[in-house]
Amino acid sequence: MYLIDRTIQFVRGFLLSYGPQEIKRRVWDREYRNNKWYFRDNTIGDCVYPPLENYSRKGSILDLGCGSGNTATEIADSAYASYLGVDISQAALEKASARTKQTGREGKSRFARADFLEWQPSGEQFDVILFRESIYHIPLDRIKATIDRYSIYLKEGGVFIVRLFAANPKTAKIKHRPIAMLRIIEDEFDVIESRRYETKGRPALLVFRPRQRDDVEKAG
Repeated sequence: MYLIDRTIQFVRGFLLSYGPQEIKRRVWDREYRNNKWYFRDNTIGDCVYPPLENYSRKGSILDLGCGSGNTATEIADSAYASYLGVDISQAALEKASARTKQTGREGKSRFARADFLEWQPSGEQFDVILFRESIYHIPLDRIKATIDRYSIYLKEGGVFIVRLFAANPKTAKIKHRPIAMLRIIEDEFDVIESRRYETKGRPALLVFRPRQRDDVEKAG
């Protein structure tokens, strides 16, 4: 049974990182409609919120892989002026939109259905671009290129924030792929804050910016 479960998880992870958009959309839609992720519907007090509220500067947030709308409804209402959540799952976005209306934030929050690996904002720029666990679904060899592509949509002084689990929340076993992702970011970008927490799942959080040209030349 263990090997079967591991194989299923491997195939699922592979499809969600490397599969065609239609397959990814169907998988996520089915899981959200079957309430597979119901236990994540309440993440009030998560470690991502204090830095997100600080660096958003009462401005704009782009949430890539926003899921069912936790960030849009749990971040302090006074911390931002506009929010755009992007997700490939229509089912997730329906939940996010409903939750946003329930909290009275529909006037400054909106959502777009797209695969963020391919999607591009329509000329907007943001104070914060957030990957909240969604970075898991970027192939390792595309992490730098994906972040570089989104860099042009940061306002001056804007930041990226990545939040992920470095360990399995159930077994506490360190997960090597998330650790590799953190190392890529630390090696390739200008890290402003780096935090590791000893709570369940060993959450890790990075706040960073693209390197300035002078910094890149020195590193080379």
